[in-house]
This record gives sequence, C-alpha cells and structure tokens, in this order.
Amino acid sequence: MSSIASDPMPDARGHFGPYGGRYVPETLMHPLQELETEYLRAQQDPEFQREFEYYLKDFCGRPTPLYFAERLTRELGGAKVYLKREDLLHTGAHKINNCIGQILLARRMGKSRIIAETGAGQHGVATATVAAMFGLKCVVYMGAVDCERQALNVLRMKMLGAEVVPVKAGQQTLKEAINEAMRDWVTNVRTTHYILGTVYGAHPYPLMVRNFQRVIGDEARRQILEKEGRLPDLLVACVGGGSNAMGLFYPFLQDESVNMVGVEAGGEGIAAGKHAARFQGGSIGVLQGTRSFLLQDEFGQVQLTHSVSAGLDYAAVGPEHAWLRDLKRVEYTYATDDQALKAFQELARLEGIIPALESAHAVAEVMRRAPTLAKDRVIIINLSGRGDKDVAQAANFIKL
Repeated sequence: MSSIASDPMPDARGHFGPYGGRYVPETLMHPLQELETEYLRAQQDPEFQREFEYYLKDFCGRPTPLYFAERLTRELGGAKVYLKREDLLHTGAHKINNCIGQILLARRMGKSRIIAETGAGQHGVATATVAAMFGLKCVVYMGAVDCERQALNVLRMKMLGAEVVPVKAGQQTLKEAINEAMRDWVTNVRTTHYILGTVYGAHPYPLMVRNFQRVIGDEARRQILEKEGRLPDLLVACVGGGSNAMGLFYPFLQDESVNMVGVEAGGEGIAAGKHAARFQGGSIGVLQGTRSFLLQDEFGQVQLTHSVSAGLDYAAVGPEHAWLRDLKRVEYTYATDDQALKAFQELARLEGIIPALESAHAVAEVMRRAPTLAKDRVIIINLSGRGDKDVAQAANFIKL
C-alpha cells in the first residue's frame, strides 16, 4: 500500500494526482471559483459549521446507528458485520448530508434557484427537500428511463414542489441528466446553484461533497471504537460517482490497518454496454467537468452502461477514487445484477432491512468475503440507502 499524505486534499487546481481539475466552458469558470471561495470561507466559519451540524442532527436524524447484523454474521459464518445505517436518514439515503451543506452555501451566495441531476432519485428527493425547507425554486433533471424505474421518487420530488424534467437524449439515464443540468447552469448561472450529488464534476465539487459526506466515516469511527474497542478490519461501500464510499473511507485513510473495498456495478457481466464498472476496462478521459476513469471506446466516445441500480448506472467515477486506486489504498471490485439482487433479498430475510439496490452491491461483496475471514475480524458496510424505491424494480427480476 502506498503512503498517503497526512491530508490528501486535492491541489490548488483541484487535482488528485493526474485526476480531477476543472474542464468546463468559460461561462462556468467564475461561478466555480466563486463557489470554491465561498466554500473555503464557510469551512472556517464556526457559525456555518454549527448550522450544518444542527440540520444534520435535528432535521436529518444524525447520528445514524452502527448496527451489528447478528443474523447475517451468523449465516455467513465468518467476520462480524456491522451496517452503517444511512438508510435511516430523512429522505432515506446519505444524499441529504451533502444537500444540507450545499443549500446553506447557496443561501450564503444569495442564489434563489436550485438545480440538480439524479439517477436513482434519492439525490433529487434530498435536493427537493432542502429547497422546500428554505423556500427556493427547484428543478431536477432525470433520465427518462430512470423516471420510469424510479417512479415513486419522481412523485416524491413533485410533492416537495420540485419540477422534474425527464431527459430523453442518449441513453436517458444519469449521464444525460448531468448534461442537461450543466446546460441549465450555464444559462442561469447568476441566480442558480447546481447541487451536484456526488464526488464528481469540476473542482470544488469532489472536495466539497466528500467533506460534507465525511460525517459518515467520522461517526462510524467513534461508534466502532465504542462497540469493539478497536478499528474495523474492512470497510465496504458501493461506488457510483462515489460519495457514500468516500464519506465512509476518508476518515480512515491514515489507518493502515483498515482495508477498504469499493464495489462497482458489474451489471450483466464485464462486456461493452453491459456494466458500469469503470475500473474493469475503463480508461482515463474527461467527462462532465473532470478527468477520471470512464467507460469509453478507442475514439473517446462514452460507452453505454447498464446496472439494475439506477444510482450506479454511470460511465465515470469520482477522481479521488481513481487516485486512491492508483495508490493501492482502496481496492475496487464489482458485483453483478444477480449478485446484488440476491443480497437485496438476503438482507431483507435475515435482518428485516431492505437495502437500496445500490447498497446491495456492497452487501453482495461482504457475503462473498466474510466467510473467508476469522470470526474476530470486523467489517463495516455503508448501507447508503433504503430499498423502498427499488421494490417494484426488483420485482421485475425476482419472485416475491
């Protein structure tokens, strides 16, 4: 494992090694610089931090429990398995952590309108929620295919007062939704803040979103020390853009005894157009504001992706994840649709917890690894979201 700097921030231009940066139209350079300046100022402002913590606690429901999955552990017959219960947050996923931080920034900057992209709909719901709470106009872009497979979340966003715009270009999933959100931002940049939902995009978004999500790992660290008297041996989280994983991993990066695994979407198998596992056959390129690993052909055209989980169905991955992979600090693997669907059912059956299909990818990896580890080993899974939104989708593939 390569060493990591004592504070693995990106450099001043937003680069994590060769990844990251700011690859955007000139129109967006000033608002990104303004956002970076305001964010760095807010980071040092005790009043901003107090307000952020207040809403996380009293509105979102933090801290979330670290739950010992006793029956799952017994069934697997190996390491102890704990679940970091982000599924218990208001709106049902980790996404609200970042949305609270960004809405507070938008208010500081005097913005009156909020836009967002969403895949599984959880980020869209969280954005619509905070926009409603602060009385700001909200528009959410969502691929038309995702609108169909996440119809419940579309209704939730509309109930919260957001306008949901189905995007019918291209593959009609997350990539196209981000394209439309960026077009909107270019046009309405003076009045509008773009709440990007993951550790992706142009600097400062990967830095900012990671820091808003690190509350997950900070809590998990305190909780496991209290429960086990030591740090965990293994952290596991699913990786789409990668915010839930980075939120869990980041506070443990200096702890060399703690291994970490990010689980991508293996879809129907590692063949072109059948998956969204960027580290399995992807290559370095630039997409939607940043330089990272993405699925592209030899001509640089972005390839089609597939996952049973809308939130992992994306052609690129956050730049800090690419850098951590190069450093061999985090291992990245994948789970197929079938494996995730099996884990989805097993966690429900054994623990009474229906996970998001995204989170089920992490559960699937732990179901594979835990039996190979000694019973005194400790694993934490980031249960990034709940599966209510996915039951209808899962029913298309499994017999209930």
